[in-house]
This record gives sequence, C-alpha cells and structure tokens, in this order.
Amino acid sequence: MALLARGEAGLSAAERDCRLRGAADVRVYRVDVADAGAVQQAADDVVHHWGAIDVWINNAMVSVFAPAWEIPASEFRRVTEVTYLGTVHGTLAALRHMRAHGRGAIVQVGSALAYRGIPLQSAYCASKHAVQGFNDSLRAELLHDCPGVKLSMVQLPAVNTPQFSWVRTRLPRHPQPVPPIFAPEVAARAIVWAADHGPRELNVGGPTWRATVPRRCGSAPTSRRCRVSRSPAWRWPSPPWPDACADAHPGHSPSLG
Repeated sequence: MALLARGEAGLSAAERDCRLRGAADVRVYRVDVADAGAVQQAADDVVHHWGAIDVWINNAMVSVFAPAWEIPASEFRRVTEVTYLGTVHGTLAALRHMRAHGRGAIVQVGSALAYRGIPLQSAYCASKHAVQGFNDSLRAELLHDCPGVKLSMVQLPAVNTPQFSWVRTRLPRHPQPVPPIFAPEVAARAIVWAADHGPRELNVGGPTWRATVPRRCGSAPTSRRCRVSRSPAWRWPSPPWPDACADAHPGHSPSLG
C-alpha cells in the first residue's frame, strides 16, 4: 500500500493504522497532489517497488466556506488545483502504468455536490463538478482503448470526517456537514466495492441519490431550498484554527466512526 499526502503527522498516523490492520508493506510519499510531477514520481516509484499499480484512489481536497464574492481568485485557484487537478494528476499518473499493463482500477472519491452546488461552497462544488465531467470523458476513452482499466466515481453524502475542522472558513460559526451524517466506514466500504467491481458511478446514501433529481427534473425548487437553508450547517462559535488550504494541517485528525 502507498499513501500520498502533504502532512507528515497524518501520513505517519495513517501508515501506522494500515500496518495495524494487516498491511505488510506500506510506503509513504509526502507530496502535494497539485504538483503533477511529484505525483508521477511517486507513482513511478510504486511501480518500481511492486511492479504494478492495482488500485489508485483519489481523495485529496481543500475547501473554503464563504460566499463566492468573499473568496479571492487565489483561493479558487488553490481549491481547483487540489480538488480537481489533484484528481487529474493522480489519475494520469496511474494510467501511465495501468494502460501499459492493460489492467487496473481507479476510484475517484466524489460528492453529492458534484450534482448539486450549494451555498458557501462554490469553489469546492465547482471542482467536484469538474471531476465528474473529466471522469465521464475518460471512462468513454478507456472503454474504447483500454477496457481492462476500470474507472469509477463514488459520490458520498455528508460524512463524519475532520475536514470541517481544517477547511478555511469565513462563517460566523463552526461548520458541520449537512445532516444526515454518515460514518466514514460507510464511505470506505463503498470505495472498496467500487475498486472491486468497477461501476461507472456509485451513489452512497439517500441524500446523494436525491441530489441527482434536480438534474433530471429542473433545479429551481432545490435552489430555493438551498437559499433558505444556507448550507453548510454551522453549530457553535467559530474560533480561529489552522486551516489546510495553503499548508498541510500540522496535526493528525482521525476520522470518527
């Protein structure tokens, strides 16, 4: 197993968790997925060490919670570079080797927000929409040229992860996911299933499935509902804390089941 991330503390903790759960050989690479060359170098080293890449999962993200007019261009660029281009970089790095071997599986960790943009997360929603379009185009190309490589996107609902404690926010209170909130183990099982079976898309949970309805039936009612609810939710006063938009979070924040 290979792990790629920016934060040293998080990488070390994730490596330890993987070994405790039975991974005999774990390699870690401290890279920023916005750096295409660094991602490719890591993928090349994995193949040099193990001979091939069987499964590649793209899950890196950053976000900014604020009205669009309060987000400077530099922050839109950073969210796009990590959340969208990071996915592109990882996918292309894996494909360089998977196409040569004629097999493999790539899983993009997506979101219900790939279908339904919500207030206060314009940069993140736009990036997930972009991943969706990239994936659909690439999947058609692979079906034609290299059908042994499977490409899937797992669209997740709100999940109980630490991201809401390290995103950049200009909201008056601490944000939280929009309920209902699912345990991370639900997401993990879906990602493993997608890697094994290779569906085009896997929508996890009722909220994710319902997010696709406006695409088929028109978005005006949902847009009005979002205007009233002002998602994402917030719960308590928001003290300053280090965010991970520009730099890696200094600590390790495990997901909570």
